Amino acid sequence: MNQQTPDSRPDLANAARGLRHVFVNRLAVAASIGIHPHERENKQTIWLTIDAGVLEDDATPEAIGDVVCYEDICKVATALAGEGHIDLVETLAERIADRLMQDPRLVQIRVQIEKPEAIDEAASVGIAISRLRG
Repeated sequence: MNQQTPDSRPDLANAARGLRHVFVNRLAVAASIGIHPHERENKQTIWLTIDAGVLEDDATPEAIGDVVCYEDICKVATALAGEGHIDLVETLAERIADRLMQDPRLVQIRVQIEKPEAIDEAASVGIAISRLRG
């Protein structure tokens, strides 16, 4: 997969729909993930990119409690990746999307998982999923 640039990622900010784009780009996480024996024995670094379309309030945010916090997104994703061995990156992506979409302010989410060490000839390989509330 090609390296994502800010211009190639989805822009979920949309004033007409009242959406703010909250994102995490390539969060490096050590995870026990994969179907191969060596992946079961040793953790590997994966990169998580998460894009969320968040409903904006009419008021200007003044405090951290007024917004969806990207630090909290990182904590949730890291915790889910560390819960034990997962065979498929698709499973982890679904778990992350499901957990984050429990926040009713999120109306859309995209979770991308990259494995930078999986294929020697590639910068990274992986998957991306998108989920839309409603």
